[in-house]
Amino acid sequence: MSRLKILFLCGGNSCRSQMAEGWTRKLKGEVIDAYSAGVEARGRDPRAIKVMAEAGVDISGQRSKSVDEFKGTVFDFVITVCDSARASCPIFPGPSKAVHVGFDDPPCLAKSARTEEEALRHYRRIRDEIRTYVETLPDALTVNRVSG
Repeated sequence: MSRLKILFLCGGNSCRSQMAEGWTRKLKGEVIDAYSAGVEARGRDPRAIKVMAEAGVDISGQRSKSVDEFKGTVFDFVITVCDSARASCPIFPGPSKAVHVGFDDPPCLAKSARTEEEALRHYRRIRDEIRTYVETLPDALTVNRVSG
């Protein structure tokens, strides 16, 4: 069986989509080729790298990419992980199916944190929620399809 090709798409490819790519590579690498991108590339979030490392997933070698880098690439699924990416999700050629699974924005939540530890708690919660979702792949993709 060939591996599914999945793109995780977010607004800036700095946090949530990076986490999803990292978890998918670690947990589902035998069945899924995972990629991530943003509507625009905004750089990598150091807190995301930190909390993923705490969970044993090294995303420090990943880079922030714009979805434009994947023009012409055929994906089986494009999974938007934030509402802004869902609203502006580009059309991909071929059999790509769009799926939306929204997660809270850790950097936005962390803005109101009074301490670094409090900020990291937001990142850890979202990290763990993304892991839980990735653990359901690829089965969840046939249930949560938005459009095809």
